[in-house]
Amino acid sequence: MRFAYLGSGSRGNAAVINAGESYVLLDCGLPLVEVDVRLQRLGLKAEALSAIVVTHEHGDHIGGVARLARRNQIPVWLTAGTLAAWKAAPSEWARTISPHRPFELGALRVEPYPVPHDAREPCQYVFGDGRYRVGVLTDAGSVTPHMREVLSGLDALLLEFNHDQQMLLNGPYPRTLKTRVAGPKGHLSNAQAAELLAAIDCTRLQHLVLTHLSETNNTPEQALAAASAALGHAPDWLVCAHQDDGLDWRELN
Repeated sequence: MRFAYLGSGSRGNAAVINAGESYVLLDCGLPLVEVDVRLQRLGLKAEALSAIVVTHEHGDHIGGVARLARRNQIPVWLTAGTLAAWKAAPSEWARTISPHRPFELGALRVEPYPVPHDAREPCQYVFGDGRYRVGVLTDAGSVTPHMREVLSGLDALLLEFNHDQQMLLNGPYPRTLKTRVAGPKGHLSNAQAAELLAAIDCTRLQHLVLTHLSETNNTPEQALAAASAALGHAPDWLVCAHQDDGLDWRELN
C-alpha cells in the first residue's frame, strides 16, 4: 500500500491512495492540465484511476472533479449532503455514501467519518488494504472524541497543520476570515493538530504527513516543530506535503 499527493493547500488538494490495482484519487481541486502533469510525475495517467473520493464541496477540493470524472468516466463517491451542495456535480457519475458506513473500492476498504467543518456534510477517510491503514484529516476546525478514536493506531496519518495561531491573528486576512479559519468549523492550527497527535496512539506510524499548510499563516518549519514536539522526537518519516510539489510516493512496509 502507498500514497502520494498531487498538491496540498488552499490553491488545490488531491492525493492518490494505491493498493494492488486500485488507484483512488482523494479530492481534486486542481485544473485538469495540472492533474495530468502531476499524475505523470508519479508515473500515472488519469486512466489508471478507479475512483474519486470527495471530502466536501469547497472548490479547493472539488474544483477539478467534475471535468476529470466526465472525461475519464470515473465514479465519484461522496455524501448526499456534499452532492446536494455541489452545483456542478457530475450526477451521472456520483455514488452517495454514508459518513458512518465503510465501503469497498477494489483492494481498498474506505472508512468515512464525519468532521466539524463549514460544509454541508463533510467527512474524512481512513483507507486500508487489510494489513495497513492510512488516515486522512484535513478541513476540520476542532477534534471530537470519535475522530481521536478513528485516527488512533494507524500506520500512516495525513494531518492538517493549517495555521499558526499568532500568524493568523497578526496576518493580513480580514477579521471575518480569521474568525472562520480559527473557528470550531474552520481549520486545525498547529497547536490543535499537535494536541491530537499527543492524544492518539502513534506507535504504529510509519509516515506522518503535514498537509493543507497555509502559505500566508504558517511555515513548514513551524508545523514540523509542533509535530516533533508532540511526538517527542523528529523522525525521518515526518514530512510536509506541498502546494506545488505535492509529495512523492510513500510506501507502507
